[in-house]
Amino acid sequence: MNDSTVPAQYVTGRVREGIEQALVAGGKDLDGLKPVDLAMVEDYHTGGRPATVQLVDLLGLSPESEVLDDGAGIGGTARYLADRFGCSVTAVDLSNEYCETAHWLDQLVGLDGKIVVRQGDVTSLPLDDASVDVVFSQHVQMNVARKDRLYQEARRVLRDGGRLAVWDITSGDGREPDYPVPWSDGPEHSCLVPSSILRTEIEAAGFIVEHWADLTDQVGPMMRTIMSQPPSPLGLHAFVPTFRERMKHLTDALTDGRVRAIQAVARAGTTAP
Repeated sequence: MNDSTVPAQYVTGRVREGIEQALVAGGKDLDGLKPVDLAMVEDYHTGGRPATVQLVDLLGLSPESEVLDDGAGIGGTARYLADRFGCSVTAVDLSNEYCETAHWLDQLVGLDGKIVVRQGDVTSLPLDDASVDVVFSQHVQMNVARKDRLYQEARRVLRDGGRLAVWDITSGDGREPDYPVPWSDGPEHSCLVPSSILRTEIEAAGFIVEHWADLTDQVGPMMRTIMSQPPSPLGLHAFVPTFRERMKHLTDALTDGRVRAIQAVARAGTTAP
């Protein structure tokens, strides 16, 4: 496995540099950094930290929970969970640059003892069977054509009764979004399917859907509000190329029905003895 298989936007060669410069420009002391200081630069998905919190609050996690952040990016969700609950988290991402940056940030905020970062493919996870209680999958499947393998692997590493927490973008009325969008520079790396197909793939992998909500009508206005805010040194633009253009295209597509925003929780069914 190597970064040649990763879309170019995830391997720019300056992710750590861009984040470090943004933190300094934002007045942050790198020697005294706290997890909350990273909130504006680490949640690379629609709705940012509020969307993560909303999903987490559906799960009732505890310090004993063992969690996988599946397709973790630079590890924002992993750090939020480890800091809030004190639980153990494994963060897996295909981009070696993102993994290295995630580990560096974990060290900066003193959470590297709670988080293990591993480079790996979400369709062939480097984890043992039945080794975690919760799998977070946020804005990952849009880049994954083999959704059956994505969710089969999530089911494999979950213990019976464990939960899959999903926050994702699906196709809407059949029209393509304008490119680039946050997950892709063009249609060749965009693997959107309708939400009905996404749900079918999750259920076929051995999950029982307990919560399924289309939050498009909430997220569209939220994204327009975010887009209207004045520029700040702290933000995902610190390491995401052409970030504002990507955000505009996503916001437009959420507003006019070309894409949908889906929040879901599914429980891993009991495997046969």
